[in-house]
Amino acid sequence: MLLKSMYKYLRSFRDDTRGSLMVETVITLPILFWALTATYDLFELHRYKSVREKATFTIGDMISREQDYLTTTYIDNTKALFDEITNDNGVNQIRISIVKYDQNIDKYKISWSEVRGTGGLVALTDADVANAHDRIPVLDHGKEVILIESNSVFHSLFNIGLKKDLRIDTRTFTTIRFAPQICLEGGNSCVI
Repeated sequence: MLLKSMYKYLRSFRDDTRGSLMVETVITLPILFWALTATYDLFELHRYKSVREKATFTIGDMISREQDYLTTTYIDNTKALFDEITNDNGVNQIRISIVKYDQNIDKYKISWSEVRGTGGLVALTDADVANAHDRIPVLDHGKEVILIESNSVFHSLFNIGLKKDLRIDTRTFTTIRFAPQICLEGGNSCVI
């Protein structure tokens, strides 16, 4: 009985053509406007993160091909290149680190680590990566990997429920291609 009356009510609601355009507009337009702004903001957030991931891959690939010592000027220019690729004049920070695995003690070590830009990143130390087996790829004894990390802040254009300033972090690992190791000029951790 209850089910029949519910079906009857739903059918009459479906067939009812009375309504007010103004009421429907007042209800629908804010929802439509929010949906459009949310779509724009979420797409922009995805683009923002994607560009930073591409920039970190580019920096990693560039460093992996080097065969000479890297200079501080080279590291400074990697930050300039990162800013140029991201193309938004945002506050970006990058950290470039060379991580080495020592199988004898089953620990990772930092050959060198450099930070450019302003933000919360600091140069990595051996203590930071020593037991980071869950965050660093498996390496053979004595092998090194380039770790590129970036830190940026996304400023949401609309208030759609995201934090106004959302921190975007990227991290990529790149293997060294042509040289046995990547050395920093003035560093004491390279053995050639």
